[in-house]
This record gives sequence, structure tokens and C-alpha cells, in this order.
Amino acid sequence: MLVLIILAGLALFFGWAQRGVPPDSYGVMRSKTHDIDPALIMPGKFRWVWYRLIPTNVKMTVLRISPASRSVSANGSLPSGAVYSAFAGFDENFSWEIGAAFSFSIQPGALVQLVTKNNIGTQEDLVKYQNDTAEQIEAYILRRVNSGDEFASQIEDLLQNGQSPQLESEIQEQFPLIENFSLTVKSAKFPDFGLYKMVKGLYDEYVARQKEYITGDLREKAKDRIDSRFRFDELELYGELLTKYPILIDFMALENSIK
Repeated sequence: MLVLIILAGLALFFGWAQRGVPPDSYGVMRSKTHDIDPALIMPGKFRWVWYRLIPTNVKMTVLRISPASRSVSANGSLPSGAVYSAFAGFDENFSWEIGAAFSFSIQPGALVQLVTKNNIGTQEDLVKYQNDTAEQIEAYILRRVNSGDEFASQIEDLLQNGQSPQLESEIQEQFPLIENFSLTVKSAKFPDFGLYKMVKGLYDEYVARQKEYITGDLREKAKDRIDSRFRFDELELYGELLTKYPILIDFMALENSIK
């Protein structure tokens, strides 16, 4: 009985999935008999795997997830800000500057996929992947900040409120393997958004009226051009008739004398 208890204890120990995985880390198990196990070895969750009993059959990739953070800075002007300033005669060019920081973590549930498809085999590989992802997120933020009218409201959120829930949601959708994404503004210089919106409205109204005027003027000129063309075609037809039938000249003269 004692031998059976000892053997059972050894089997339990050597088949314990968390063996060799620190409490603050995760494990992805690869075996010769079952390849990569789709179930992540998670801390605090007991699991026993029978094929760990086979010597040299299992290789464990141990990964620790730490939050990544990065600073980002950008500057520019609100869409068509220079045009609106010139239109209104302002010195204000509606320029802005922003210094922000963002942080995120890799989702634990993505580790098996990263090991399988991205060849993440060590902690250094995971850190490199995380840094590459941070660079992509930074590039995405800068691209969106400079994307024009569609982003003006998000710039306003960032500069005035220090956060942009809409942008955070976009980034989470664009990078589905991350979680706990947060973007916070550290420093900001922003223009008068109320003045910008007022001048933009006046400019849009001015352009609309100019369009109506130009369209009406072009329509009138086109009508005159068409009338002139019709008159020219009429005279050309008369010329052909008089050339072909010279007697019509005498007839027209007689007709005029009668009148």
C-alpha cells in the first residue's frame, strides 16, 4: 500500500501541468505525442496531464506577461485651419500639440496562438513582440491624429478631456491580442474649438453661396452660348440656300419692298 501511495504521489507530481511554471507566469506545453496543447497552463488552476509522465516528451514554454508602456507626441493644426484663419483674418492658425502615454498588456489567452503562429519561444521573443506591437500602436495613433476632419472630434476629446474612449476602442479592435489599453494625455496645447467651429461654419456658408452664384452665372453663359450657336447655324443655313438658289435674293428683296 505504501509503494502504491508513493507511486501515485510521483505520478501526480510528474503529471502536474504547473510543474516548472512560476506562480506569476503562464505555460504553453508542447509534446512529441500531442504537439502544442491548446489549453494554456494558468497559475492557480490545477491540471494533470498524463503524457507528462513520459520522459523527455514534454517541453514547456514559460512566459510572463508584464504591462508595456510608451510615450507618444504629435503636433499639427485642425483640418483646414490655415484656410479658415486666412478667411477670417485671424492670426490664430488653430495649431495643437499633444504629449501622451499609452499602456497595454498581451492577453493571456493569446499566448498559445503566439507560440503557434508567431514562433514565440522565449520571454525575450514575447518582449520583442510586445515592443513591436507598441510601435504599431504608436504609428496608428499618429496616423489617426493626422487623418483630417473625421478625427477632429477625437482630437478635441484628447486635448480637452485627456482621454478618447472612441480611439481606445478603435485600437482595441485593431489589435485584438492586447487588453487593458489606456491612453492618457500628459501635456497639451490646444486652440479655441468654439472659434474654429464658428469660422468653419461661416466659411462653409460662404463657399455654398459662391457655388450657387458661379453655377447660376455659368448656366446663363451656357444659355447665351447655345443661343449664339443656334443663330450661327441658322445664318449658315441661309448662306447655303442663297448660294444654291441665288434667285432667292431677288425674291427676298421683292418681299421687303412689298412690306
